[in-house]
Amino acid sequence: MIDKINHMNIQQLEYLIAVDKYKHFGKAAQACFITQPTLSAMIQKFEDELDVKIFDRTTHPIRTTDIGLELITEAKRVIDSVNELRNKASLLNNVLAGKVNLGIIPTVSSFILPTEIFAFLRENPKIEFNVKEMTTESIIKALKSGELDAGIISTPYDAANEFYHDHLFNEELMLYSSENTLSKKEDTFVIPEEINVDKVWLLEEGNCLRTQFENICHLKENSMKPSNLEFSASNINTLVQMVDQVGGISILPELGIIQLSEEQKNKVARFRKPFPYREISIIYYKPTYKQKIIDEFVIFVKQSLEQKLNFNKDPESFANVNPQVIK
Repeated sequence: MIDKINHMNIQQLEYLIAVDKYKHFGKAAQACFITQPTLSAMIQKFEDELDVKIFDRTTHPIRTTDIGLELITEAKRVIDSVNELRNKASLLNNVLAGKVNLGIIPTVSSFILPTEIFAFLRENPKIEFNVKEMTTESIIKALKSGELDAGIISTPYDAANEFYHDHLFNEELMLYSSENTLSKKEDTFVIPEEINVDKVWLLEEGNCLRTQFENICHLKENSMKPSNLEFSASNINTLVQMVDQVGGISILPELGIIQLSEEQKNKVARFRKPFPYREISIIYYKPTYKQKIIDEFVIFVKQSLEQKLNFNKDPESFANVNPQVIK
């Protein structure tokens, strides 16, 4: 048996975990960046060496056997230990390296992924980020299950209190409106009570930014959409397009302005003081052997956004908006 075990390798364990996750050899192979025949052969070899059946291939989707479930649990522990060993070796060599599985809420990812995250990875080529857009609740569940190493969400958030928090940035919440192209004057501000609540486009239920907009203005779904249309947007870009094409009003995080055309920027307005803002943090369990990577990422993002955001120029003029429903 010992001779058989000596033939195992880390890749085989990673392939087992992937098939158990996706319940499909083709999808698992794609996730592992290898061909399906190669993955199937490696898993078959593993089963033959241990004389066990890990997967029941007669079912659709593929089912992991009871023995397989126990072995895969151990495989995950081995992979975690190997990753920790690699990370410690990198730290001893003073090299920032490793892989981080990172979940980000959609209303943040589209604004920092092509900028801050790409720039951080270019400066740290030995770091690998596996980024997934997820809701806050999904991020919390994935952190608890071990699927994610860290998550970026809007805080404070009660269900995330068990995790460590590192503050990333504070971002002003603004309005994007099709009505009366807004003046560029510095003193053009909007009072929440004056917003026509029948013309507001909102994100889908459960989205923190939707809740923050509702908390600012006590909003409801807009009446401009056709009566036979049920519409739920999952990202800000969709709302911007709806305002441009159909009209109405929506919320816009400050970082979203960078992606607008000059014509679209004329449709952006600020609320009256105190300016509403959202707090964005990265959450994770601690201690983690990926702590050094997270620490460096936090420093990088803070430095990158320090001069870009209005909050940093005059913090006293801002008020945080709760990302949860106010009861």
